[in-house]
Amino acid sequence: MIDPHTIKLLSDLSLTMFRKNFFGIYHGAISSKVDHNTFIINTSDAIFDEMTEKSLCKLNMNKRDYRWHVASIESEVHATIYNNIHEAKYIAFGMPIYTTAYTFEHDEIIFDDYFGKTEFSKIKVYDPGNFDSWYDRNALEITKYLKESQEHIMVIKGVGTYVYDRDINNLVKRIAILENSCRLLSIKSTYK
Repeated sequence: MIDPHTIKLLSDLSLTMFRKNFFGIYHGAISSKVDHNTFIINTSDAIFDEMTEKSLCKLNMNKRDYRWHVASIESEVHATIYNNIHEAKYIAFGMPIYTTAYTFEHDEIIFDDYFGKTEFSKIKVYDPGNFDSWYDRNALEITKYLKESQEHIMVIKGVGTYVYDRDINNLVKRIAILENSCRLLSIKSTYK
């Protein structure tokens, strides 16, 4: 059984991030670390604007069982991050529209607005290379990148954004600032 407080927290955050286009109807992942061996993540068929206990599953990071087959396709990445980055308590992956669109034409995001500049200054856009093999190598590449980064965030060209934090409010704040800043950069480009 999953703790009701965790269900409500992840459900409320999923709805908020869905409304802000961080998650698609079936696209994205959100998780919470329970202890050093387990974490809770959405299922592969979770609908992010109406998450319930059935939309979540508890996974053991070191022992694969039947639950891994119903869990999000991103579960392996989340488990690898939790095993290697100990300050990660919450992880989210999504495809925010403005941020992802910005990656098609830029190798880094240089922020012009106050909040983007003070929170990030700039973020490198990671090129995943061959999309055909991305899911074979993404867990290690994402974890390595996040471990070496100070920002707790990874923007992947044409794929989406990974973010982790110890504090759920900081995680949501980073997502909101990133997407709002990329939206402003997009609008700014129309004035040229």
